[in-house]
Amino acid sequence: MTLLAEDLLLLLLDDDTGKPVVDGATLPRVLAGAVLLDLALDGVVEPAGAGGEVKKGRLVLRDRAVPTDPILAHAVSQLRGSKPMKPERAIEKLDKGLREAVLGRIVERGWVHQSKGKLLGIFPVKTWPAMDASHEQAVREGLRAVLLDGVAPESRTAALISLLSAVDAAHKVFPEADRKAIRKRAKAIAADEWAGAAVRKAVEAVNAAVMAAVIVPAVAAGGS
Repeated sequence: MTLLAEDLLLLLLDDDTGKPVVDGATLPRVLAGAVLLDLALDGVVEPAGAGGEVKKGRLVLRDRAVPTDPILAHAVSQLRGSKPMKPERAIEKLDKGLREAVLGRIVERGWVHQSKGKLLGIFPVKTWPAMDASHEQAVREGLRAVLLDGVAPESRTAALISLLSAVDAAHKVFPEADRKAIRKRAKAIAADEWAGAAVRKAVEAVNAAVMAAVIVPAVAAGGS
């Protein structure tokens, strides 16, 4: 099974141009959020509740086993190497080098290829146009069934939609559809009871952290 971060990155790269459809500050942070949600869905991490040894809301590791996936294993080692932290801080920590790692993974799978060029004939740029879009199309069809046809989502699809909603990108996956309706449906799914209590807390915490991580750089850039 692919990671949420892999599926999310495919959705956030324009198939033709190979450019991200979200800005450079947003992309690594939402990918970090996807890694945290994968760990939450696997029962590895969750926000601490009240009355425990760890301060409420900080992330705690519940499973001592190391994930077999290298990206998830690296994330666990980063979390385990620090004191329990807030989701916002965890996202900042995990996003270092994550974009490149996930890009390398989808290039290796043959889904996109790296293309090099120059902006204004001077500045080097890289893009990742689609090569084999079959996996991405399968992911999109699952999203279409939920977002456009009203099918009840399974947990992994709902988690993916919640991440897209957190960065206001759900409508960009289906630009031909009604933007307002897509946004409304995505927000409803993100807030719905499609997961157990522990995962539900993680989803809420991670989505809030992603939104905060995205908003702060945008505000700083706007004020500069």
